[in-house]
Amino acid sequence: MVRTHCWAVLEPAGKCARSGCRNPVVVAMAFCNAELLCNVVDPLAAIFMSASIHSDLHCHSHFSDGSLSPEALLFLAQSRGVNQLAITDHDTVKAYSPALAANAAELGVSLISGCELSCQWQRRGIHIIGLNMNLEDTAFRQAMLQQAEARGHRAEAIARALARLGFTVDLAQVQELAAPGILGRPHVAKHLVATGQQPSMAAAFKRVLGDGKAGDIKANWPELETVVGWIVRAGGVAVLAHPLKYKVTLTKLRGLLDDFKQVGGQGIEVISGHQEPSRVKTLSDLASRYDLHASMGSDFHTPGQPWADLGHIQSIPEGCKPIWQLWS
Repeated sequence: MVRTHCWAVLEPAGKCARSGCRNPVVVAMAFCNAELLCNVVDPLAAIFMSASIHSDLHCHSHFSDGSLSPEALLFLAQSRGVNQLAITDHDTVKAYSPALAANAAELGVSLISGCELSCQWQRRGIHIIGLNMNLEDTAFRQAMLQQAEARGHRAEAIARALARLGFTVDLAQVQELAAPGILGRPHVAKHLVATGQQPSMAAAFKRVLGDGKAGDIKANWPELETVVGWIVRAGGVAVLAHPLKYKVTLTKLRGLLDDFKQVGGQGIEVISGHQEPSRVKTLSDLASRYDLHASMGSDFHTPGQPWADLGHIQSIPEGCKPIWQLWS
């Protein structure tokens, strides 16, 4: 899908000249996504949510596999009462800029630097959220280049794997779909749909790109210790992302947390999108057991996904130590 962005221009009728949107929050934007955002920012919902929702420290922009620009994420966050936001794109910090920081300050949103970094632990893919890092740190900038290179090599391997199954993957077209962001499996899925080789994104993942399928190529990701080290040396806080999504036993998860804590990890996502109370209880107990600070995030990618909706998440349970205590 080609992204359509517009500069919001206030007409006498009070609507966006490009999209026709009459939402006062969107019309007030400096920059908006006309196709996706105009129908999801709800000022009344923002008033309702502002009393209880404050932080969202895990979301994605179009610089990885999200659909909205960083500017649009800021406005959506503000409209939903989020006053502390981290954009945690996969293996890139391209979302961040002085202009974005200035926009956040004007909106009253505390913008925390963030990134969701890919690594491996016992040959299993794991995601670590880095928060509040110095993005000008030389070693961290080099690490981002290394991660981008690993993603490029993985895309080439995916294309070869799918070719053996009779699919045609044009990497130049895939990169165009990913622009301005970094390559990932969702962009390959979009390409398969756009070229009529799969009926939908869901089908592409179910048949060839999902876990355990031919296109589920494991990149040569760095080890857990290396990635946590990158974050810590850049002055940041390392957080284990969505711990219950790794399809491991509780015993195995405890082993991961043992190693994570030993190499410098300080946080765990106790809230990750919409969760059942029993899962929140399990994660808050683990946070207490390993003396980890609790983080929270929607894991937002695109509007229309209620299980991962920006700002619409539970609060951190009482008794947990909020992750922002480490930098506030």
